Amino acid sequence: MSTSSPAPPVTQKPLECPVPEIFTPEQEKSLLEESNAEKVDANKGFTSGEYNSAIQGYEKALAVCPTYLEYDVAVLRSNIAACHLKLEEWKQAIESATQALEALDAIDPPASIAEKDGSGGDAGAGKVEEMDDATEVRIAALTRTGKTINDVHKLRTKALLRRAKARQQVGGWSSLQGALEDYQALSKPPHQLSSLDRKAVQAALRELPPRLDEAKNTELADMMGKLKQLGNGILKPFGLSTDNFQFAKDEASGGYSMNFNQGGK
Repeated sequence: MSTSSPAPPVTQKPLECPVPEIFTPEQEKSLLEESNAEKVDANKGFTSGEYNSAIQGYEKALAVCPTYLEYDVAVLRSNIAACHLKLEEWKQAIESATQALEALDAIDPPASIAEKDGSGGDAGAGKVEEMDDATEVRIAALTRTGKTINDVHKLRTKALLRRAKARQQVGGWSSLQGALEDYQALSKPPHQLSSLDRKAVQAALRELPPRLDEAKNTELADMMGKLKQLGNGILKPFGLSTDNFQFAKDEASGGYSMNFNQGGK
């Protein structure tokens, strides 16, 4: 019987973002001017309280904005999130704010923020990070349109605030956990908050943990109730119910032991 040698290990190459299509300088300028004109009209709609009309205007601006101008895309997505907040459309606000943050992450990945120390300098000085082609294109576009990484940080703060507020309004265990994480991120550098926003973030960090625990306990109790109902449906043909099975927690180990009680409760 012949024996075959083991196959060589398969090495996976790291995923790279595709390089976006780049327009000529003339085309890019023309498209950006058209996008900005739509944005200006949408801003007027927002100011006058016509939020649905403003959303449509921002979407028109997005339709013509070059996709590699991630900062401009993020501005429009964040503005749409602001409209949804005004309309109390919390889930749509979360989605739009998240899209804005994803656009900003393409320019300045969150990992690079984590490497910053409290003074804004690089904690890992001397460490060379390789920039992929797509990120290089986006950074060049950011510079070409007169924006800086500091502008990216400011916009990220706005988008995070909008998503956190919307998540807080949605409620529920998952959304409140997400809101808490957003507010915790906002309380750290490089985010710079106004005094009003700082107070709002600090208040949320105080108020959210007990709300989160309450939501968690409520949802777990509801889930256990549904599981019990399902279990009773399965056990009923055997003349049993979940009341026949009693669980006792071992405080020393934190584990559970199960006892069978023929008589039930």
